[in-house]
Amino acid sequence: MRRLRWVMDGTGFWELDASTPTTIDGLARPIPGDTLPLGLSRGARLSRPKQIEFFQRFMAAPVVPSYSGVDGFAVQRVLTIPFTDNCFTTLLGQFNLQKFVSSMRGSGDTPKSASSWLQSIGRHLKDKSLYAFGLCSELLLTPDDTFLLSVDKYVEKDLSRKKAVFNHKFPYHDLTVEAVWPGLFVDKDRNYWDVPFLVAVDLASIASDSGISYHLSALRNSGSPEQFDGNGSNQAPTILRPGLSVKGAFAYKKEIELWRSIAPKLEMVQPYDIFLSNPHVSASGILGAAVTACLGENSTRPRRVEESFQGFRGYSFRYGAVKSAFQADMFGSLLFTAQHGSFQKLFFDLTRFHARLDFPSGSKFISGATQLAQDFVNSQQPTSNALQAVCPNSFLSLQQQIAGPFSLRVDSGISVDLRNQNWNISLEEPIFAIEYALQVLGSAKAIAWYSPKQQEFMIELRFFET
Repeated sequence: MRRLRWVMDGTGFWELDASTPTTIDGLARPIPGDTLPLGLSRGARLSRPKQIEFFQRFMAAPVVPSYSGVDGFAVQRVLTIPFTDNCFTTLLGQFNLQKFVSSMRGSGDTPKSASSWLQSIGRHLKDKSLYAFGLCSELLLTPDDTFLLSVDKYVEKDLSRKKAVFNHKFPYHDLTVEAVWPGLFVDKDRNYWDVPFLVAVDLASIASDSGISYHLSALRNSGSPEQFDGNGSNQAPTILRPGLSVKGAFAYKKEIELWRSIAPKLEMVQPYDIFLSNPHVSASGILGAAVTACLGENSTRPRRVEESFQGFRGYSFRYGAVKSAFQADMFGSLLFTAQHGSFQKLFFDLTRFHARLDFPSGSKFISGATQLAQDFVNSQQPTSNALQAVCPNSFLSLQQQIAGPFSLRVDSGISVDLRNQNWNISLEEPIFAIEYALQVLGSAKAIAWYSPKQQEFMIELRFFET
């Protein structure tokens, strides 16, 4: 199921749930307004227990490893509890291997025999802080309705995270109703925040290559947000304060195929991924608008430095007496994809390049373009703020087959600071991944990705994702 978890909030754009090894279920909800790289963000995927159960049964993986800079290196294993064909219940266990090894080294024990060595290991294994557990039940109520109920227990942090999610598939829409306590959010600086209680309702049209799509969402937060790792040095984002936010966005997408290979494929050779078997060059564009209405303490927004440039905030309205705010703006995106190779041969038969230019604020772009036009007419030097206003957010992705079903993929955002005289260009949140195509399933892959900036490593299973 491809659905847009979130849209935009003045400066955000097409946000998706982020994959993270910080939680048992491997998910964090992005903070509205903080854009995350979309290349390796979650697309169509199974729940975390189902992924690990697949690795154990069909890929002979005894455990699935993960790493985060905060918790260190850990391994996960799932135990399936059989009930009925319509109910999938699992017990997911996580063991912090790095902390266990550190505790063994730091204890100073020098066992003199095999029995004393085993006793020392057993004593350290009794440390409850090494473990985390997750109990998850997924019920197939009807062919179009699913209900998920999960409870995650983090022994070291003395924290329990509970979640209830209901999904309904309409003919052309997806409806999701979710309640989480506490709910985990992640901001653009990769800080994690816990909100004591949240309820979210999302209605999204099914995405298509061309045509109109839209997304409606309501989010209700309760309680004061706290930083997940216990470090209170950062101030909690305003949008996470108690209150109700209702958002809606619609977009029109048009895709143009510039070239497609007419060369015949290899006979009697199945591509490693049917979605990546057609060499082509294509371009597409997205144009849309989004509105946001907030009621409560989350309606107060800090004024940013760049917003002092007239028009950067789009259309907004605030009524302080009842702590409410309304904001509307347009957005756009340009996408380019080029692929060489049909992913059939053993070596270097797939080279794929994807680039995306995002314009998250139409008012900001129009204001900057207007200012540049005035400077040009008046023969004046363009201001750095005006140049920065029309500069889009850039994202690049490169995938190269190495051998057989293995391919290397690199995703990253590109940041250009035109207000700096040197025009500094930097990479934003680069992610490196090794993909293993599961050929027998048509279009499925196991992905091992690493983010050096966030110091996170994770292995995931994804289906029908390009």
